[in-house]
Amino acid sequence: MVWSGKEYNSLWPQPVCKPYTTIMSPERYAKLSAVLDNRQPDLTVLMEGIHKPHNLAAVARTADAVGVGKLHAVFASSKTGFGRVNAASGVRRFVAVQSHENIELAVTALKAKGLRVLVTALTDEAVNYRDVDYTRPTAIVTGNELEGISDTALALADEVVHIPMTGAVQSLNVSVAAALMLFEAKHQREKAGMYGECKIAESRRQQLLFQWLHPQVATYCDRHKMPYPAMDDQGFIAEKLQDRAVNTTTLASFNADMGL
Repeated sequence: MVWSGKEYNSLWPQPVCKPYTTIMSPERYAKLSAVLDNRQPDLTVLMEGIHKPHNLAAVARTADAVGVGKLHAVFASSKTGFGRVNAASGVRRFVAVQSHENIELAVTALKAKGLRVLVTALTDEAVNYRDVDYTRPTAIVTGNELEGISDTALALADEVVHIPMTGAVQSLNVSVAAALMLFEAKHQREKAGMYGECKIAESRRQQLLFQWLHPQVATYCDRHKMPYPAMDDQGFIAEKLQDRAVNTTTLASFNADMGL
């Protein structure tokens, strides 16, 4: 769930107790802060024509591991989506997926953000995936599980790459192919010193951090269109929820339940 741009108003500073000790700690705050400081907003994967949610989940887990916080997808049908990914994996909380109506709109949107579009395919002009400069803003496009990359995606690509193989079968599972390329991108970006310095706007960073650390409170605030309360320097909530549009009794009950 993404909370979008509400002003921090109608918040009454109030010392609060710390009811999240079982799931919240300064160590967890530091770990998740480091995750956000290593995010690479100019690196992503666009998955075309997804049929199987578990492949999307596998790519999302790899994306999180290399610092990619958002994927893009063109789903084969409305029945396929990130919501069908097993919640137990936990990846849905940390990696967002933006769906697009078709591959043309998806590629156009990515190029408008300044990303170079790489497509994986076996063509005469394809270059070794390791010979590509992934330190540049990059979107990796993968084909679907049944038909591979589409002709439309190939036509829209800025560059075509291939993964060298010596076996009888010249293809990999889509999640494996994405993983190889993402970790090559991570390797190049680490050598270039591109990790460790936050590239996300501070307001967005705080928004994500609050959602990850306090999902119950974030869900309540989103549902009632309330701004998130501030956190202290260890990640604990430092203000009491306040919003005149919400029933006072309900809000008081929630504050009490949450220890606010």
